[in-house]
Amino acid sequence: MASNEPALDTPMPPFPKLSAAIEQGRPQPLYGDVPGETESWEEWDPTEESVRPVRGRHRVAKQRGGLARSSTVLGVGVIAAVGAGGMATAQTKPPVSISLPDSISESLPDLGSLPGVGELVSHDSPDAPKTAAARADQKIAASPLTMTGLSTSEAEAGATDAGEALRARILQQAEQQKAGAIAEAKAAAQKAAAEKAAAEAKAKQDAAAAKAAAEKKAAEEAAAKKAEEERLAKLAASYSLPVGSYTITSTFGEAGSMWSSGHHTGLDFASPTGTPLKAIHSGTIKSAGWAGAYGYRTVITLDDGSELWYCHQSSLAVSVGQKVSTGDVIGRVGATGNVTGPHLHLEVHTPSGTGIDPMTWLQSKGLNP
Repeated sequence: MASNEPALDTPMPPFPKLSAAIEQGRPQPLYGDVPGETESWEEWDPTEESVRPVRGRHRVAKQRGGLARSSTVLGVGVIAAVGAGGMATAQTKPPVSISLPDSISESLPDLGSLPGVGELVSHDSPDAPKTAAARADQKIAASPLTMTGLSTSEAEAGATDAGEALRARILQQAEQQKAGAIAEAKAAAQKAAAEKAAAEAKAKQDAAAAKAAAEKKAAEEAAAKKAEEERLAKLAASYSLPVGSYTITSTFGEAGSMWSSGHHTGLDFASPTGTPLKAIHSGTIKSAGWAGAYGYRTVITLDDGSELWYCHQSSLAVSVGQKVSTGDVIGRVGATGNVTGPHLHLEVHTPSGTGIDPMTWLQSKGLNP
């Protein structure tokens, strides 16, 4: 850049040696080129003997001429003079106004949005932002490059450095991630605890349900047993054993040659001859008389169709078709027929005529011979 000092009013002095060289038609070295030899000059013609061989790269000797050096100095002086004069002339000229087309003027940015200029705009001007967010945006736009990248909320909070704001955002994000991880772990722990509590509650509920079911079953069994006892007691009131004093000597199904079928078909109550025989349950006399190997026999038909056979009687006390009730005397113990001693041979037949175990039947009626 040229100096701002004014150009010299006096012309530069001529170069003496340059003027003499020009007049004589040959170049001369400048002042100080060859001390003590300002006027002599001779031409040098290099030969093979006067020039040493150059090793490596070839070098071209640059001839230094006094005229070229002087021309350079003269050119620099002229440029300096012209530049100084031109600047001095420019300072004296009046300013020129420049007008721009509307399309360019409208596309130019606002003064307040330029970096380093927005802070100079007063908030009291008509174009000043009205809200805090707008002022923060203007502050970011008017600030130096250190605030580049700041958000409006960070500028409102007083942040002035983008690096610090980035650091704060990173720390905030790390805190948020840490809080999220803690919340996730807490949620997982709560879920596991809830599942464990639900499992324990279900186990307790199942145990309580099993206990209640067992208690209910036990209560039902007890109630059923009690009902059966009551039923048997009620039946016992309506059923009676055939003999008051007796001894069981033979049971149903015993094998032996004494019986024509090969096994015993009834239940024997051994008792002295003449012991009264009672009706086990109310019914109708089906038959009363001699029956061969059974001796004197009385058959009572019950209301359900079952038949009771009283065999080996010594005497009969009822007749066919007669209605009897529980406990009525129908005859007496004897030893008639195929016997070895006085006893009552009792048989029980189903309505179809099949003989069954009298002991089991009597027990089903609440009686225990």
